[in-house]
Amino acid sequence: MKQILTIVLSLGISIMTIAQENSPTIKGKVKISIIEGTFDCDLTISNIPRIQDYLIRLNSGMNLLHIKSKKPNDFVLGFNKSDKDTTSTGESLAYYFPDNTGKGKFLPDELQFRYVGKYAVATDTINNYSKEDWKGNIAFNGFSVRADGFQSAWYPYLYDAKNDISYEKMYYDIDFECIDCSTIYVNGNKPVKSTKVNLKANQPYEMAIFFGKYDFINDGNLILLNPTFSKNDIDDFSKLINQYKQYYESKLNIKFSEPPVFVSTTPTAPKYGWLFVSYPTIMGIGYGNDGIGALFDKNKDWYKQYIAHELGHYYFGTYIVPNSELGDMISEGFAEYLSLKLVEELQGKEFYTKKIDKKFEYLTDFKTTPISKIKSISEIEDRQTFVYDYAPMMFIAIEKEIGAKKMWEWIRKVLETKTNFTNYEFLQSTLQETLKDEKKTQKIVEQYFNNDKSTENIINSLKNK
Repeated sequence: MKQILTIVLSLGISIMTIAQENSPTIKGKVKISIIEGTFDCDLTISNIPRIQDYLIRLNSGMNLLHIKSKKPNDFVLGFNKSDKDTTSTGESLAYYFPDNTGKGKFLPDELQFRYVGKYAVATDTINNYSKEDWKGNIAFNGFSVRADGFQSAWYPYLYDAKNDISYEKMYYDIDFECIDCSTIYVNGNKPVKSTKVNLKANQPYEMAIFFGKYDFINDGNLILLNPTFSKNDIDDFSKLINQYKQYYESKLNIKFSEPPVFVSTTPTAPKYGWLFVSYPTIMGIGYGNDGIGALFDKNKDWYKQYIAHELGHYYFGTYIVPNSELGDMISEGFAEYLSLKLVEELQGKEFYTKKIDKKFEYLTDFKTTPISKIKSISEIEDRQTFVYDYAPMMFIAIEKEIGAKKMWEWIRKVLETKTNFTNYEFLQSTLQETLKDEKKTQKIVEQYFNNDKSTENIINSLKNK
Protein backbone atom coordinates (compact mmCIF):
# COMPACT_ATOMS: atom_id res chain seq x y z
CA MET A 1 0.00 0.00 0.00
CA LYS A 2 1.25 3.45 -0.85
CA GLN A 3 -0.18 5.12 2.25
CA ILE A 4 2.02 5.86 5.25
CA LEU A 5 0.67 3.05 7.42
CA THR A 6 0.26 -0.60 6.61
CA ILE A 7 -3.25 -1.95 6.96
CA VAL A 8 -3.38 -5.55 8.01
CA LEU A 9 -6.73 -7.17 8.35
CA SER A 10 -8.15 -9.91 10.44
CA LEU A 11 -11.61 -9.19 11.67
CA GLY A 12 -14.62 -10.93 13.08
CA ILE A 13 -18.12 -10.86 14.56
CA SER A 14 -21.73 -11.33 13.42
CA ILE A 15 -21.04 -12.43 9.88
CA MET A 16 -22.99 -14.26 7.26
CA THR A 17 -20.52 -16.67 5.70
CA ILE A 18 -20.60 -20.36 6.50
CA ALA A 19 -17.30 -20.18 8.37
CA GLN A 20 -18.90 -18.47 11.34
CA GLU A 21 -22.15 -20.42 11.33
CA ASN A 22 -20.00 -23.39 12.40
CA SER A 23 -17.64 -21.57 14.73
CA PRO A 24 -16.06 -23.70 17.48
CA THR A 25 -16.06 -22.85 21.19
CA ILE A 26 -12.87 -22.50 23.21
CA LYS A 27 -12.82 -22.72 27.03
CA GLY A 28 -10.20 -22.94 29.75
CA LYS A 29 -7.51 -20.96 31.53
CA VAL A 30 -4.78 -18.58 30.36
CA LYS A 31 -2.05 -17.18 32.63
CA ILE A 32 0.30 -14.48 31.37
CA SER A 33 3.21 -12.57 32.90
CA ILE A 34 4.24 -9.37 31.11
CA ILE A 35 7.44 -9.18 33.17
CA GLU A 36 8.56 -12.74 32.42
CA GLY A 37 7.10 -12.90 28.90
CA THR A 38 5.23 -16.13 29.59
CA PHE A 39 2.02 -17.93 28.64
CA ASP A 40 0.58 -20.92 30.53
CA CYS A 41 -2.54 -22.24 28.79
CA ASP A 42 -5.07 -25.03 29.30
CA LEU A 43 -7.65 -24.67 26.51
CA THR A 44 -10.35 -26.99 25.19
CA ILE A 45 -12.01 -26.64 21.78
CA SER A 46 -15.51 -28.06 21.28
CA ASN A 47 -18.26 -27.79 18.63
CA ILE A 48 -15.60 -28.67 16.09
CA PRO A 49 -16.79 -28.60 12.45
CA ARG A 50 -16.50 -31.92 10.62
CA ILE A 51 -13.51 -31.12 8.44
CA GLN A 52 -11.63 -33.82 6.54
CA ASP A 53 -8.61 -31.92 5.25
CA TYR A 54 -7.82 -29.84 8.35
CA LEU A 55 -4.81 -28.37 10.12
CA ILE A 56 -4.55 -26.92 13.63
CA ARG A 57 -2.40 -23.82 13.96
CA LEU A 58 -0.50 -22.91 17.12
CA ASN A 59 2.38 -20.47 17.57
CA SER A 60 5.75 -22.14 17.08
CA GLY A 61 7.00 -20.70 20.39
CA MET A 62 4.37 -22.59 22.38
CA ASN A 63 5.62 -25.86 23.91
CA LEU A 64 3.00 -28.57 24.17
CA LEU A 65 2.57 -30.78 27.21
CA HIS A 66 -0.07 -32.67 25.28
CA ILE A 67 -3.08 -32.56 23.00
CA LYS A 68 -5.90 -34.73 24.32
CA SER A 69 -9.03 -36.10 22.72
CA LYS A 70 -11.81 -35.39 25.25
CA LYS A 71 -14.72 -36.65 23.17
CA PRO A 72 -15.78 -39.19 22.09
CA ASN A 73 -12.94 -40.79 24.11
CA ASP A 74 -10.44 -39.37 26.61
CA PHE A 75 -6.82 -40.07 25.64
CA VAL A 76 -3.57 -38.32 24.74
CA LEU A 77 -3.16 -37.96 20.99
CA GLY A 78 -0.17 -38.54 18.81
CA PHE A 79 0.24 -35.83 16.20
CA ASN A 80 2.14 -34.93 13.07
CA LYS A 81 3.28 -31.54 11.79
CA SER A 82 2.46 -30.49 8.25
CA ASP A 83 4.67 -28.47 5.90
CA LYS A 84 1.73 -27.83 3.57
CA ASP A 85 0.10 -24.90 5.40
CA THR A 86 0.75 -22.59 2.46
CA THR A 87 -1.58 -19.79 3.63
CA SER A 88 0.16 -19.42 6.99
CA THR A 89 2.53 -16.46 7.39
CA GLY A 90 5.15 -18.51 9.25
CA GLU A 91 4.51 -17.77 12.93
CA SER A 92 2.61 -21.00 13.58
CA LEU A 93 3.11 -24.74 13.29
CA ALA A 94 0.39 -26.86 11.68
CA TYR A 95 -0.68 -30.00 13.55
CA TYR A 96 -2.92 -32.90 12.57
CA PHE A 97 -3.78 -36.37 13.89
CA PRO A 98 -3.18 -39.30 11.52
CA ASP A 99 -5.88 -41.96 11.41
CA ASN A 100 -5.26 -45.69 11.87
CA THR A 101 -4.44 -46.17 8.20
CA GLY A 102 -1.70 -43.57 8.29
CA LYS A 103 -3.09 -42.07 5.09
CA GLY A 104 -5.98 -39.97 6.37
CA LYS A 105 -6.69 -37.63 9.26
CA PHE A 106 -8.61 -38.19 12.48
CA LEU A 107 -10.42 -35.30 14.19
CA PRO A 108 -12.04 -35.80 17.63
CA ASP A 109 -15.20 -33.97 18.70
CA GLU A 110 -13.40 -32.14 21.52
CA LEU A 111 -9.71 -31.32 21.98
CA GLN A 112 -7.69 -30.18 25.00
CA PHE A 113 -4.40 -28.29 24.55
CA ARG A 114 -1.97 -27.78 27.43
CA TYR A 115 1.08 -25.70 26.62
CA VAL A 116 3.46 -23.00 27.80
CA GLY A 117 5.48 -20.35 25.99
CA LYS A 118 8.25 -17.92 26.90
CA TYR A 119 9.05 -14.87 24.77
CA ALA A 120 11.65 -12.13 24.82
CA VAL A 121 10.67 -8.89 26.58
CA ALA A 122 11.85 -5.73 24.77
CA THR A 123 11.95 -3.13 27.52
CA ASP A 124 13.63 -0.21 25.75
CA THR A 125 15.06 1.08 22.46
CA ILE A 126 18.67 1.37 23.66
CA ASN A 127 19.79 -2.11 24.74
CA ASN A 128 16.78 -4.42 25.03
CA TYR A 129 14.97 -4.29 21.71
CA SER A 130 14.23 -6.47 18.68
CA LYS A 131 15.40 -6.14 15.10
CA GLU A 132 11.82 -5.89 13.85
CA ASP A 133 8.17 -5.97 14.88
CA TRP A 134 5.12 -7.11 12.92
CA LYS A 135 1.46 -8.02 13.22
CA GLY A 136 2.00 -11.71 14.02
CA ASN A 137 4.54 -11.00 16.75
CA ILE A 138 3.64 -11.94 20.33
CA ALA A 139 5.04 -8.65 21.57
CA PHE A 140 6.09 -8.06 25.18
CA ASN A 141 7.42 -4.53 25.73
CA GLY A 142 7.79 -4.44 29.50
CA PHE A 143 4.43 -2.87 30.35
CA SER A 144 2.11 -4.92 28.12
CA VAL A 145 1.67 -7.85 25.77
CA ARG A 146 0.05 -7.50 22.36
CA ALA A 147 -1.02 -10.28 20.01
CA ASP A 148 -3.52 -10.80 17.24
CA GLY A 149 -5.22 -14.17 16.89
CA PHE A 150 -5.00 -15.22 13.25
CA GLN A 151 -1.35 -14.55 12.49
CA SER A 152 0.28 -15.06 15.89
CA ALA A 153 -1.91 -18.11 16.67
CA TRP A 154 -1.25 -17.73 20.40
CA TYR A 155 -4.24 -20.04 20.87
CA PRO A 156 -4.99 -23.14 18.76
CA TYR A 157 -7.48 -22.89 15.92
CA LEU A 158 -8.54 -25.01 12.95
CA TYR A 159 -7.98 -24.37 9.27
CA ASP A 160 -10.04 -26.07 6.55
CA ALA A 161 -7.48 -26.42 3.77
CA LYS A 162 -9.92 -27.73 1.17
CA ASN A 163 -12.34 -24.81 1.47
CA ASP A 164 -9.82 -22.14 2.56
CA ILE A 165 -11.69 -21.37 5.79
CA SER A 166 -9.88 -20.56 9.03
CA TYR A 167 -11.61 -20.76 12.39
CA GLU A 168 -9.63 -18.28 14.48
CA LYS A 169 -12.94 -16.61 15.32
CA MET A 170 -14.52 -18.57 18.15
CA TYR A 171 -17.01 -18.37 20.95
CA TYR A 172 -14.97 -18.26 24.14
CA ASP A 173 -15.32 -18.73 27.90
CA ILE A 174 -11.88 -18.32 29.46
CA ASP A 175 -10.40 -17.46 32.86
CA PHE A 176 -7.63 -14.96 32.17
CA GLU A 177 -4.95 -14.09 34.72
CA CYS A 178 -2.09 -11.61 34.51
CA ILE A 179 -0.73 -11.05 38.00
CA ASP A 180 1.60 -8.19 36.95
CA CYS A 181 -1.08 -6.34 34.91
CA SER A 182 -3.66 -3.74 35.88
CA THR A 183 -5.95 -4.14 32.83
CA ILE A 184 -7.01 -7.12 30.72
CA TYR A 185 -8.48 -6.70 27.25
CA VAL A 186 -9.63 -9.44 24.88
CA ASN A 187 -11.30 -8.68 21.55
CA GLY A 188 -15.05 -9.13 21.94
CA ASN A 189 -15.21 -7.77 25.49
CA LYS A 190 -14.69 -4.40 27.13
CA PRO A 191 -11.38 -3.85 28.98
CA VAL A 192 -11.41 -4.88 32.65
CA LYS A 193 -9.42 -3.34 35.50
CA SER A 194 -8.26 -6.54 37.19
CA THR A 195 -5.51 -9.14 37.37
CA LYS A 196 -8.02 -12.00 37.01
CA VAL A 197 -11.26 -12.17 35.06
CA ASN A 198 -13.55 -14.64 33.32
CA LEU A 199 -14.49 -13.39 29.85
CA LYS A 200 -17.15 -14.83 27.57
CA ALA A 201 -18.17 -14.12 23.98
CA ASN A 202 -21.59 -15.11 22.69
CA GLN A 203 -20.50 -14.36 19.13
CA PRO A 204 -17.33 -15.64 17.45
CA TYR A 205 -14.34 -13.32 17.72
CA GLU A 206 -10.68 -13.44 16.86
CA MET A 207 -8.99 -13.28 20.27
CA ALA A 208 -6.65 -10.36 19.84
CA ILE A 209 -5.31 -9.42 23.28
CA PHE A 210 -3.77 -6.42 25.04
CA PHE A 211 -2.82 -7.05 28.69
CA GLY A 212 -0.75 -4.63 30.70
CA LYS A 213 -0.36 -1.69 33.05
CA TYR A 214 -2.53 1.00 31.47
CA ASP A 215 -5.75 3.01 31.80
CA PHE A 216 -8.55 3.36 29.28
CA ILE A 217 -11.39 5.67 28.23
CA ASN A 218 -14.88 4.54 27.22
CA ASP A 219 -17.15 7.39 26.11
CA GLY A 220 -19.86 5.15 24.63
CA ASN A 221 -18.83 5.97 21.08
CA LEU A 222 -15.32 4.53 21.17
CA ILE A 223 -12.96 2.87 23.64
CA LEU A 224 -9.32 4.01 23.83
CA LEU A 225 -6.77 1.83 25.62
CA ASN A 226 -3.60 3.40 27.02
CA PRO A 227 -4.59 6.98 26.05
CA THR A 228 -1.79 9.54 25.80
CA PHE A 229 -3.79 12.38 24.24
CA SER A 230 -5.59 15.47 25.50
CA LYS A 231 -9.28 15.37 26.38
CA ASN A 232 -10.09 17.82 23.57
CA ASP A 233 -8.30 15.65 21.02
CA ILE A 234 -10.12 12.55 22.22
CA ASP A 235 -13.50 14.34 22.12
CA ASP A 236 -12.87 15.57 18.56
CA PHE A 237 -11.75 12.10 17.49
CA SER A 238 -14.86 10.52 19.02
CA LYS A 239 -17.13 12.95 17.14
CA LEU A 240 -15.35 12.12 13.88
CA ILE A 241 -15.81 8.38 14.45
CA ASN A 242 -19.50 8.88 15.15
CA GLN A 243 -19.96 10.98 11.99
CA TYR A 244 -18.32 8.29 9.86
CA LYS A 245 -20.35 5.48 11.41
CA GLN A 246 -23.57 7.39 10.74
CA TYR A 247 -22.58 7.89 7.09
CA TYR A 248 -22.02 4.17 6.51
CA GLU A 249 -25.16 3.19 8.39
CA SER A 250 -27.27 5.56 6.28
CA LYS A 251 -25.86 4.19 3.02
CA LEU A 252 -25.86 0.48 3.85
CA ASN A 253 -28.76 0.21 6.31
CA ILE A 254 -26.57 -1.93 8.57
CA LYS A 255 -25.73 -0.53 12.00
CA PHE A 256 -22.42 -0.97 13.79
CA SER A 257 -23.01 -3.51 16.53
CA GLU A 258 -20.42 -2.13 18.99
CA PRO A 259 -17.97 0.76 19.37
CA PRO A 260 -14.48 0.44 17.89
CA VAL A 261 -11.66 -0.15 20.37
CA PHE A 262 -8.42 1.73 19.70
CA VAL A 263 -5.24 0.38 21.29
CA SER A 264 -2.18 2.61 21.71
CA THR A 265 1.07 0.74 22.35
CA THR A 266 4.76 0.77 21.46
CA PRO A 267 6.72 -1.67 19.27
CA THR A 268 9.46 -4.07 20.32
CA ALA A 269 11.77 -2.54 17.69
CA PRO A 270 12.71 1.13 17.10
CA LYS A 271 11.36 3.05 14.11
CA TYR A 272 8.41 0.71 13.59
CA GLY A 273 4.89 2.09 13.35
CA TRP A 274 1.70 0.71 11.87
CA LEU A 275 -1.92 -0.19 12.56
CA PHE A 276 -3.88 -3.40 12.12
CA VAL A 277 -7.45 -4.45 12.74
CA SER A 278 -9.12 -7.39 14.45
CA TYR A 279 -12.51 -5.71 14.55
CA PRO A 280 -13.69 -4.07 16.75
CA THR A 281 -10.06 -3.72 17.84
CA ILE A 282 -7.82 -1.29 15.95
CA MET A 283 -4.24 -1.75 17.19
CA GLY A 284 -1.86 1.18 16.84
CA ILE A 285 1.82 0.37 17.31
CA GLY A 286 4.47 3.08 17.31
CA TYR A 287 6.08 6.02 19.07
CA GLY A 288 4.66 9.54 18.79
CA ASN A 289 2.67 9.89 15.58
CA ASP A 290 3.68 6.51 14.16
CA GLY A 291 0.88 4.55 15.85
CA ILE A 292 -2.55 5.66 17.06
CA GLY A 293 -1.02 9.11 17.47
CA ALA A 294 -1.08 9.47 13.69
CA LEU A 295 -4.88 9.49 13.85
CA PHE A 296 -4.79 12.52 16.16
CA ASP A 297 -2.46 14.60 13.98
CA LYS A 298 -4.72 17.34 12.65
CA ASN A 299 -1.97 18.65 10.38
CA LYS A 300 -2.26 15.56 8.19
CA ASP A 301 -5.49 15.03 6.27
CA TRP A 302 -4.71 11.50 5.07
CA TYR A 303 -5.68 10.02 8.43
CA LYS A 304 -9.38 10.76 7.92
CA GLN A 305 -9.61 8.49 4.91
CA TYR A 306 -7.55 5.91 6.77
CA ILE A 307 -10.07 5.87 9.63
CA ALA A 308 -12.90 5.63 7.11
CA HIS A 309 -11.15 2.66 5.50
CA GLU A 310 -10.76 0.87 8.83
CA LEU A 311 -14.39 1.47 9.79
CA GLY A 312 -15.35 0.14 6.36
CA HIS A 313 -13.83 -3.15 7.44
CA TYR A 314 -16.71 -3.60 9.84
CA TYR A 315 -18.73 -4.44 6.72
CA PHE A 316 -16.02 -6.13 4.64
CA GLY A 317 -14.13 -8.33 7.03
CA THR A 318 -16.58 -8.45 9.93
CA TYR A 319 -20.19 -8.43 8.77
CA ILE A 320 -18.98 -10.69 5.99
CA VAL A 321 -15.58 -12.36 5.83
CA PRO A 322 -14.51 -12.60 2.18
CA ASN A 323 -12.56 -15.69 1.17
CA SER A 324 -11.29 -17.40 -2.00
CA GLU A 325 -8.71 -16.02 -4.42
CA LEU A 326 -10.57 -12.67 -4.59
CA GLY A 327 -11.30 -12.41 -0.87
CA ASP A 328 -8.50 -9.95 -0.19
CA MET A 329 -9.53 -7.80 -3.15
CA ILE A 330 -13.16 -7.73 -2.04
CA SER A 331 -12.26 -6.92 1.57
CA GLU A 332 -9.69 -4.21 0.87
CA GLY A 333 -11.13 -2.97 -2.41
CA PHE A 334 -14.62 -2.31 -1.10
CA ALA A 335 -13.31 -0.84 2.19
CA GLU A 336 -11.16 1.56 0.16
CA TYR A 337 -14.09 2.39 -2.14
CA LEU A 338 -16.33 3.12 0.87
CA SER A 339 -13.68 5.38 2.40
CA LEU A 340 -13.27 7.32 -0.85
CA LYS A 341 -17.02 7.87 -1.17
CA LEU A 342 -17.15 9.03 2.45
CA VAL A 343 -14.37 11.60 2.10
CA GLU A 344 -15.83 12.80 -1.21
CA GLU A 345 -19.10 13.62 0.52
CA LEU A 346 -17.86 14.73 3.94
CA GLN A 347 -14.50 16.34 3.12
CA GLY A 348 -15.18 17.64 -0.34
CA LYS A 349 -14.37 17.05 -3.98
CA GLU A 350 -10.89 18.59 -3.84
CA PHE A 351 -9.62 16.10 -1.25
CA TYR A 352 -11.29 13.22 -3.10
CA THR A 353 -9.77 14.27 -6.43
CA LYS A 354 -6.28 14.31 -4.92
CA LYS A 355 -6.78 10.73 -3.75
CA ILE A 356 -8.04 9.62 -7.17
CA ASP A 357 -5.19 11.37 -8.99
CA LYS A 358 -2.68 9.55 -6.79
CA LYS A 359 -4.29 6.23 -7.70
CA PHE A 360 -4.06 7.13 -11.39
CA GLU A 361 -0.30 7.45 -10.86
CA TYR A 362 -0.09 4.00 -9.28
CA LEU A 363 -2.08 2.44 -12.12
CA THR A 364 -0.12 4.05 -14.98
CA ASP A 365 2.09 1.03 -15.65
CA PHE A 366 0.06 -1.54 -13.74
CA LYS A 367 -0.95 -4.73 -15.50
CA THR A 368 -2.96 -7.58 -14.04
CA THR A 369 -4.84 -10.70 -14.98
CA PRO A 370 -8.56 -9.75 -15.12
CA ILE A 371 -10.53 -10.98 -12.11
CA SER A 372 -12.56 -13.54 -14.10
CA LYS A 373 -9.34 -15.38 -14.95
CA ILE A 374 -7.70 -15.35 -11.51
CA LYS A 375 -7.85 -18.86 -10.04
CA SER A 376 -5.21 -18.53 -7.33
CA ILE A 377 -3.94 -15.82 -4.99
CA SER A 378 -0.46 -16.46 -6.40
CA GLU A 379 -1.62 -15.04 -9.76
CA ILE A 380 -1.92 -11.59 -8.17
CA GLU A 381 1.61 -10.28 -8.63
CA ASP A 382 1.39 -6.78 -7.09
CA ARG A 383 -1.03 -7.32 -4.24
CA GLN A 384 -0.73 -3.79 -2.81
CA THR A 385 -1.67 -2.01 -6.04
CA PHE A 386 -4.24 -4.66 -6.95
CA VAL A 387 -6.32 -4.44 -3.77
CA TYR A 388 -5.82 -0.79 -2.72
CA ASP A 389 -5.78 0.98 -6.10
CA TYR A 390 -6.94 -1.23 -8.97
CA ALA A 391 -9.98 -2.70 -7.18
CA PRO A 392 -11.46 0.54 -5.76
CA MET A 393 -10.87 2.35 -9.05
CA MET A 394 -12.66 -0.48 -10.86
CA PHE A 395 -15.58 -0.09 -8.45
CA ILE A 396 -15.64 3.68 -9.11
CA ALA A 397 -15.66 2.98 -12.86
CA ILE A 398 -18.58 0.58 -12.37
CA GLU A 399 -20.38 3.24 -10.33
CA LYS A 400 -19.98 5.59 -13.29
CA GLU A 401 -21.65 2.98 -15.52
CA ILE A 402 -24.58 2.11 -13.24
CA GLY A 403 -25.03 5.20 -11.05
CA ALA A 404 -24.45 5.75 -7.32
CA LYS A 405 -27.87 4.42 -6.28
CA LYS A 406 -27.37 1.08 -8.01
CA MET A 407 -23.80 0.91 -6.72
CA TRP A 408 -24.98 1.11 -3.11
CA GLU A 409 -27.63 -1.50 -3.92
CA TRP A 410 -24.94 -3.81 -5.28
CA ILE A 411 -22.80 -3.37 -2.16
CA ARG A 412 -25.79 -4.18 0.04
CA LYS A 413 -26.46 -7.25 -2.12
CA VAL A 414 -22.84 -8.38 -1.65
CA LEU A 415 -23.19 -7.94 2.11
CA GLU A 416 -26.56 -9.65 2.41
CA THR A 417 -26.14 -12.64 0.09
CA LYS A 418 -25.15 -15.87 1.83
CA THR A 419 -22.38 -17.77 0.10
CA ASN A 420 -19.66 -20.30 0.77
CA PHE A 421 -17.16 -18.53 -1.49
CA THR A 422 -16.83 -14.83 -2.28
CA ASN A 423 -15.26 -15.54 -5.66
CA TYR A 424 -15.68 -14.10 -9.15
CA GLU A 425 -18.95 -15.95 -9.75
CA PHE A 426 -20.32 -14.40 -6.55
CA LEU A 427 -19.34 -10.87 -7.58
CA GLN A 428 -20.73 -11.26 -11.08
CA SER A 429 -24.00 -12.86 -9.96
CA THR A 430 -24.72 -10.24 -7.27
CA LEU A 431 -24.11 -7.48 -9.82
CA GLN A 432 -26.45 -9.14 -12.30
CA GLU A 433 -29.15 -9.59 -9.63
CA THR A 434 -28.81 -5.91 -8.72
CA LEU A 435 -28.97 -4.51 -12.25
CA LYS A 436 -31.49 -6.95 -13.74
CA ASP A 437 -30.11 -5.77 -17.08
CA GLU A 438 -28.21 -8.40 -19.06
CA LYS A 439 -26.82 -5.92 -21.57
CA LYS A 440 -25.43 -3.56 -18.93
CA THR A 441 -24.01 -6.42 -16.87
CA GLN A 442 -22.30 -7.88 -19.92
CA LYS A 443 -20.76 -4.51 -20.77
CA ILE A 444 -19.18 -4.30 -17.31
CA VAL A 445 -17.96 -7.90 -17.54
CA GLU A 446 -16.38 -7.28 -20.93
CA GLN A 447 -14.76 -3.97 -19.95
CA TYR A 448 -13.51 -4.71 -16.44
CA PHE A 449 -13.99 -8.32 -15.29
CA ASN A 450 -12.85 -10.26 -18.34
CA ASN A 451 -10.57 -7.89 -20.24
CA ASP A 452 -6.77 -8.08 -20.38
CA LYS A 453 -6.80 -4.28 -20.79
CA SER A 454 -9.04 -3.71 -17.77
CA THR A 455 -6.61 -1.24 -16.15
CA GLU A 456 -6.52 0.84 -19.32
CA ASN A 457 -10.32 0.72 -19.54
CA ILE A 458 -10.68 1.88 -15.94
CA ILE A 459 -8.34 4.84 -16.48
CA ASN A 460 -10.00 5.85 -19.76
CA SER A 461 -13.48 5.63 -18.27
CA LEU A 462 -12.67 7.76 -15.24
CA LYS A 463 -10.59 10.34 -17.09
CA ASN A 464 -13.21 10.71 -19.80
CA LYS A 465 -15.56 12.94 -17.83
